[in-house]
Amino acid sequence: MTSTSHLAHDVAGDGPALLLLHSTVCDRRMWDPQWRILVDAGFRVVRCDFRGHGDSPAADRPYRDAEDVRDLLDALGIDETAVVGACFGGGVALEIAARWPERVTALALLNAAPPLTDRTEALAEFESRAAELIAADAVAEAVELNVATWLGPEADGNTRAMVRLMQRHALDVRLAAEEFPRPPADHRLTGIKARALAVSGRHDLPDFRATAVELARLLPRSRHEELPWAGHLPSLERPAEVARLLVSFLHEVA
Repeated sequence: MTSTSHLAHDVAGDGPALLLLHSTVCDRRMWDPQWRILVDAGFRVVRCDFRGHGDSPAADRPYRDAEDVRDLLDALGIDETAVVGACFGGGVALEIAARWPERVTALALLNAAPPLTDRTEALAEFESRAAELIAADAVAEAVELNVATWLGPEADGNTRAMVRLMQRHALDVRLAAEEFPRPPADHRLTGIKARALAVSGRHDLPDFRATAVELARLLPRSRHEELPWAGHLPSLERPAEVARLLVSFLHEVA
């Protein structure tokens, strides 16, 4: 279903609210492996597609993802929620917690997008190569570059196929739509009150590993945990293990 925020979303379960925000490589389907586990753990679980991803339409005007998500929470009558964010979704989670700190009870950040550090050569090379492929209309090759870069060695063939499907859809929508400017995300971390778990993967790019360490240092009552087996999308690489980690953290905070 779609709310007045224009974000396609799912809601299930009873109990404290738990919002799941996806990576831009994926869409809300990336949470399929954890969905039932989190519902059964006693949460009212919400997941949404950012604009231009999954079932959400592309933007028709300038926008901010954090404000889209806030509008969705308002439409669902959710005043406060724990938030789990993967990569870009982690960056959106940080902005929500910084701008509306009273609404976020806990933050679980899985390789959150790096708001704090300059890009390393490795990330800059990926972004340059991806842009070259898009400019050359080599969309399939751009998809494969994303799959190879963002999934770690634990990801099986089905997982790679699912990420390939989600990323191809997002690129197709992006290339067909008009581009609108988005203001830089607001990452005033000093406003964040929620306790946080910053997760990194040892096989991820160094930017995201460094960001997780820095977030755990700067955010109140927070800790960093590095997964030695993980790449950039651990919730897809070892779904059950990540689900246990999330449930343990969220129950600990509660």
